[in-house]
Amino acid sequence: MSRPNILLITTDQQHWNTLGVINPKIKTPALDRLAREGVRFERAYCANPVCSPARSSILTGLYPAWHHCWTIGVKLPEDIPTVTDILRQNGYRTILIGKAHFQPLASTIASPSLECQPVLRDLNFWRNFHGPWYGFDHIEVARNHADESHAGQHYAIWMEEHGLENWRDYFQPWPPKPSPQRRQRHFYWERLKTSWDLPARFHYNTWTGERTIANIEECVRKGQPFFLWASFLDPHPPYLVSEPWASMYDPEDMEPGTLAPGEKLSPHIAKTQEEDPDFSAFRETFGVHGLFHSHRLDPWDVRRYMAAYYGMISFVDDQIGRILEALDRLGQAENTLVIFTTDHGHFLGQHGLVDKGPFHYEDLLRIPMLARWPGVIPEGQVSHALQSQVDFAPTFLAAAGIPIPGLMQGVNQLDVWRGEKASARDHVIIENRMELTSMVLRSYVNERYKITVYREQNYGELFDLEQDPQELHNLWDDPAYLELKMHLLHKMVQAEMKREPSRMPRVAGA
Repeated sequence: MSRPNILLITTDQQHWNTLGVINPKIKTPALDRLAREGVRFERAYCANPVCSPARSSILTGLYPAWHHCWTIGVKLPEDIPTVTDILRQNGYRTILIGKAHFQPLASTIASPSLECQPVLRDLNFWRNFHGPWYGFDHIEVARNHADESHAGQHYAIWMEEHGLENWRDYFQPWPPKPSPQRRQRHFYWERLKTSWDLPARFHYNTWTGERTIANIEECVRKGQPFFLWASFLDPHPPYLVSEPWASMYDPEDMEPGTLAPGEKLSPHIAKTQEEDPDFSAFRETFGVHGLFHSHRLDPWDVRRYMAAYYGMISFVDDQIGRILEALDRLGQAENTLVIFTTDHGHFLGQHGLVDKGPFHYEDLLRIPMLARWPGVIPEGQVSHALQSQVDFAPTFLAAAGIPIPGLMQGVNQLDVWRGEKASARDHVIIENRMELTSMVLRSYVNERYKITVYREQNYGELFDLEQDPQELHNLWDDPAYLELKMHLLHKMVQAEMKREPSRMPRVAGA
């Protein structure tokens, strides 16, 4: 068998249950097709529930504490080895289309960034820069979500080339106008409209799909095996999408999550349920971070935004369908490993929360995951084997027949994906560090239980995911579960020791 092409398709901030194959409320025919023709993984987890760290873990096979991009606003160092470096060295054409977010929206002498203003809107720079970058031979990138002000890069060039010279009129101005409400309520939820006047043919979902197909076609013409990351920017908020997707779902039909009566919340989570929370008492412990705000919203607003969120996913799915059809047309489907996933999950009312934050519930940590490779990966299967984002890089190398370096911390899941092995790991670790020394949490998840520990705090969360899948009963302080808590904390320490990488083998006694 020739070396397979590898097509990694990701969305941004997609809840694990937003697949039509398991959720009749949403229409995702392309993703449903992947589920029919491959394996759907029920227990896939992010390495960190924040964009940049999660994406960096996918790219490197390392946890954030090792690749050093530990939260958003922090750069992935450009000297960190990546799976794309290795694939390039072994003859693969490596391509990134869509969202990168490996660098912050600010640049300093110590940490220069290409993903910041005014560079984002310097279209002359992006016309002449397509890589190499983080091991990618060729990049075409965008950074904005919906009409955010940091639109630009290759996406803006594409809009101009397609006749939308006034594209800036559809996006927020730069520099952005300050919002006095941002301190207490997340600004994504201040917007009144969910329908974007940007025509769908100029939307970045259309751009991502079109440019993905064009780059696959080029690789096929040249006879090059490819690793292509098609990185869609939706359904990340703001909840704003072009028609007809904005009107595809009726808010009346939406069923958001809720805060259950009597649900015991950890102190910082409980604070978010106040109408006008004062986090000053928490500031010394948790630091100052934009994710600390009121999560109390009008129920109708949650339904409206949920309908838009579903529309955003269906729009992405439409473009994924185009990509799959292109693989068929080009005769590449049989020799292409396709992986679909997202960077992390999302809250739409579950536990009273919205969007994301330092809240390690399954809604944020679990991610949708599908794998297809005709003739290699079985069709129509559902796997309950634990998966982590750090496993993608080593498994991609295994699929390509390339040795896995000791530096990578993930495990090779290829035999699990093939259906030849029940599982490759018995736990996952999820990191989350919001500030340098504050709001640091970590979770250990095994086949049944999840335990979350907060740095320098005496509270935490312990859930029995088998008996309490909605995580409504925190067992942390329950005396009846003290022995279990001690057992899980011990297992967590062992897992921390086990995940140390070994970049260099020992070759002598001294």
